[in-house]
Amino acid sequence: MKAKINLILWYLLPVLCWGKNLSFREENDSSITSLKFIGEYVIPYNFTFKSTTVGGLSGIDYDKTNEIYYLLSDDRSANNPSRFYTAKIVLSKTGIDTVQFLGVHFLLQKNGQPFPSAKEDPTHTEDPESIRYNASSKQIVWTSEGERNVKPNLSILINPSITLAQPDGAYVDTFPVPQNLFMQTTENGPRQNGTLEGVTFDENFEKMYVSLEEPRYEDGPPADVVKTNSWVRIFAYEVATKKNFAQYAYALEPVAHPANPPGAFKINGVDEILWLGKEKLLVMERSFSTGRLACAVKVFIADLHQATHVEGIKSLKENPPVHPVSKKMLLNMDDLGLFIDNLEGMTFGPILPNGHKTILFVSDNNFNPLEKMQFLLFEVIP
Repeated sequence: MKAKINLILWYLLPVLCWGKNLSFREENDSSITSLKFIGEYVIPYNFTFKSTTVGGLSGIDYDKTNEIYYLLSDDRSANNPSRFYTAKIVLSKTGIDTVQFLGVHFLLQKNGQPFPSAKEDPTHTEDPESIRYNASSKQIVWTSEGERNVKPNLSILINPSITLAQPDGAYVDTFPVPQNLFMQTTENGPRQNGTLEGVTFDENFEKMYVSLEEPRYEDGPPADVVKTNSWVRIFAYEVATKKNFAQYAYALEPVAHPANPPGAFKINGVDEILWLGKEKLLVMERSFSTGRLACAVKVFIADLHQATHVEGIKSLKENPPVHPVSKKMLLNMDDLGLFIDNLEGMTFGPILPNGHKTILFVSDNNFNPLEKMQFLLFEVIP
């Protein structure tokens, strides 16, 4: 489907989602056999909304009561202050009809001010990556990867963070991160740009899960084109107490393709997680290799039920988990015959007329004209 944005029609179209009149069922149902591709929608490069450049969309979540999507930009205040957008996504029988932006909200510090850019103040710049709406508290939670920039004469260390905010972006509180997520000048703890990429709530908003993109230094090497023991951690929190009560080990897949030229940048990591129910998560792994524009994206069903708690283990490289998170692949997007860009966000969307759920994915274009701001819509086949 060729996606178009018709700015005139955006404000004339009725804000109705396909299936809006059906009741949204509160389900704790992890049954899912496949994902059926419905359609693609692309927002043009350098599209602007309310004097901000829309780009870097790294997180998406759906407030089904108000039928509003939250879209988080990973702009580190380089183009505009760190922010998220609210939007309506109108579906049709053939896919996504329209993405209608409704508002832009700046993420605010505790002092009520927007976060500065790295040029203004590199010690207080955040790197937003994932966002979820808590329908119970009517607040949002967003994660930041922090910073690890180690230089001989000056090092910038900012710990990853999990922040609670009002729907307008105002600071509320933070979830304390465990010490094994503190940034270090030595090769210990999290790697730069490889920390808190994913967040999700359980169906009752009593538990929250956050995931690392890449292994901590002590937990294994980055993924490679050959299989490595690359363990990333999934952290479980009690929402009421903000206590991290468990950590789990999840094994990364290899990088999908070798880099060209050899030795150039390549990566595979966990980009997002989404609660399924019954201690199961959807886990999105995204692989990129220099020399290829497209990314290789796979979606797995991960089961925490029998996984070993590893919060007391300092090094998963030296002490591999007895029972890691079990996983099975649900979808390999290479099979779609479609150009797949840098997908980083996923959320359940509205219910279709046949009663099936939908899932939407969104890509981070890195504010790069060679990359797409891509929305992909799937039907969940139970």
